[in-house]
Amino acid sequence: MTVHRRAGSLRSLLGALLSLFVAVGLGFGTAGAASAATGTPVAVTKYSFTSQAGDYIGQGGSAAYTPSTSTISVGGDAGYVQLTVSTADEQWAVNLAAPRGEQLRPGIYRNAEGAATRTGRSPGLDVYGDGRGCNEVYGQFSVNQIETDTSGAITVLDATYTQHCESADAPALKGVIKYHAYPLSYAYTSDAGDYIGQGVAQTHQGATSTFSLRSYGDGVQYDVSGKREYWTAQLTPPDGEQFEAGHTYQAERSHGASVAGLDVFGDGRGCNTVTGEITVTRLARGDDGAIKAFAATFVQHCEGGVPALHGTIHYYA
Repeated sequence: MTVHRRAGSLRSLLGALLSLFVAVGLGFGTAGAASAATGTPVAVTKYSFTSQAGDYIGQGGSAAYTPSTSTISVGGDAGYVQLTVSTADEQWAVNLAAPRGEQLRPGIYRNAEGAATRTGRSPGLDVYGDGRGCNEVYGQFSVNQIETDTSGAITVLDATYTQHCESADAPALKGVIKYHAYPLSYAYTSDAGDYIGQGVAQTHQGATSTFSLRSYGDGVQYDVSGKREYWTAQLTPPDGEQFEAGHTYQAERSHGASVAGLDVFGDGRGCNTVTGEITVTRLARGDDGAIKAFAATFVQHCEGGVPALHGTIHYYA
């Protein structure tokens, strides 16, 4: 694949772009073996919902729950999973079910029916609590990550849902589920006039996109595919240094003494020269010293211009 550098020469990518993609949600892989370090990634467990006025289940309210304020547990398997949340005076349940005979995996599940009563090839969704439940469910949910152990029990879940009670146009209940999940995403905002991002914004998560992280010199290469886009971010520390969490680095396209390397390109568009900065927010290394989990933000200017591409990377961190 060839990347077109604006107003300059072309640079062919070595090897097949995105050759080491890791399918989202099919395994933590190297991230699970990451050793402790400053800014070590932390798994997140929480549940939150927002209810529109007139929604029977949420009663038009909103709430957020964490292990410090409630008991959050997950049961079932990848065919039918139930999240339960309990406090001293509240209890909530969220059921997510694959179409009968199938297993949940990262993706978007549309046209959901009640989980226990789903028909045909429909996925199932049922959110209820405090004695209130739907007779008929209309909705959808997205699975960003899902993991099981050797027994089939759920060990990791990252999902969102939208539920309508009794009719497809009823007020919505929306929720976010995270159970022992590490952030995994790529988001960018492109200023008007930025050549690489073409002035748009986009967020990639596991329901729609795949991600991979590999060593690139002393740094990392992060590859993203999804929503009809391909992105690569090559980040390297200054000469003689290693990336450290909590540090901000001034960057150019090629790293050097006291300057980090930054080159973000996608969909055939790349910069000839880059100025900008990288802030590493979380980082963990494996026993071999290679970066296995990584989170960072960046700002990239092409060809000395003012418009910028702003991005956020989360790879199990």
